[in-house]
Amino acid sequence: MTILTEPADTERAMPLVARFERGLAAPICLTWELTYACNLSCVHCLSASGRRDPRELSTEQCESIIDELQAMQVFYVNVGGGEPTVRPDFWHLLEYAVNHQVGVKFSTNGVRIDAARARYLASTDYVDVQVSLDGATAAVNDQVRGEGSFAMALRALDNLTTAGFRDAKISVVVTRHNVNQLDEFKRIADDHGATLRLTRLRPSGRGADVWDELHPTHDQQRDLYEWLVRAGEKVLTGDSFFHLAGFGEKLPGLNLCGAGRVVCLIDPVGDVYACPFTIHETFRAGNIVTDGGFAQVWRTSELFGRLREPQGGGACSACQHYDVCRGGCMAAKFFTGLPLDGPDPECVQGYGQAALADPQRTVPALSLDHSHRREPAGRREPVLLQLGTRPDAATLAAPAAPPVSACAENPLAGFTPAR
Repeated sequence: MTILTEPADTERAMPLVARFERGLAAPICLTWELTYACNLSCVHCLSASGRRDPRELSTEQCESIIDELQAMQVFYVNVGGGEPTVRPDFWHLLEYAVNHQVGVKFSTNGVRIDAARARYLASTDYVDVQVSLDGATAAVNDQVRGEGSFAMALRALDNLTTAGFRDAKISVVVTRHNVNQLDEFKRIADDHGATLRLTRLRPSGRGADVWDELHPTHDQQRDLYEWLVRAGEKVLTGDSFFHLAGFGEKLPGLNLCGAGRVVCLIDPVGDVYACPFTIHETFRAGNIVTDGGFAQVWRTSELFGRLREPQGGGACSACQHYDVCRGGCMAAKFFTGLPLDGPDPECVQGYGQAALADPQRTVPALSLDHSHRREPAGRREPVLLQLGTRPDAATLAAPAAPPVSACAENPLAGFTPAR
């Protein structure tokens, strides 16, 4: 692991976390959203996915990114979307990455993990599969992800287990409606030989519409913290909950905001953002097509340079818990209209509530929205698309009508769901 500038002898003695804050020559955790196309329309989707963007990177451009990641010695990449498996070249790109020593951890709602694909994945080294589930029962899950999505995810997990795939991940976004199901989630994971991974609900993308009603209450945050302390390293969190450290001891992990330092995001059109939760023009660092490739953006971006500078605690610096909670999540602050040097909106000491009450607070508008349909003001309802069969030869031969808008192309044309 190499930091961007060679440290002086005094800096070599720094704690590892302090050195991470200065930025690395390559990200530890690179998230790559291959497509905005998705068969679901989850109410909390960070990227407001649904429709494919016709500017999506080509297969050849994606291969070039993988070549760069190999040269940068990026160990693995988190692939997501949208639903990455509905992209026609997904399986080719997965194999291409593995053949170029870049591991792939991909997130899926399970729509294409049939028995045959599960057997393929079980036979492939350097690949991890993460199945999204937001309720331990269909009643809770399907309110967020769409009717039938619970059964679809469980079928994928069953197929992976039957095929002998080892240690799949079950990814859960914690909400006030499923936080009391943590033990049940753990049992589902154990029953499938899988590992449970919990992540925080962020007010990004469509999540901004439902954050007020879905984010855990203060009492639920404490219950979650105590549950995570008991679980220890048996449950993964990806540093989602370092803001909870204000309750007491640190949770396992780096416990810092790694945006632009050790993590970042590549989106389907090649834009690079500071982290997976900051898909907004404010946090756009560059574009791999127009700005000389991913390595160039990672190493020379003005935005990333600012993020790697020493950060003060701002309004939180006087708080006795600052050294453990680090002021919380940058994305959570930004998308709730709070200052980046202020408290996290879910500050467990209560400072976030006071900040949210500020009448001058302005919530930023979405930069991008690829949702299947525009919703009126208020809650967006989840949508499970009706997946059809492959078109016949006459349909395939007919000229394609131009898209109504830049993102209106059918992302699932010719797609058959897994059984």
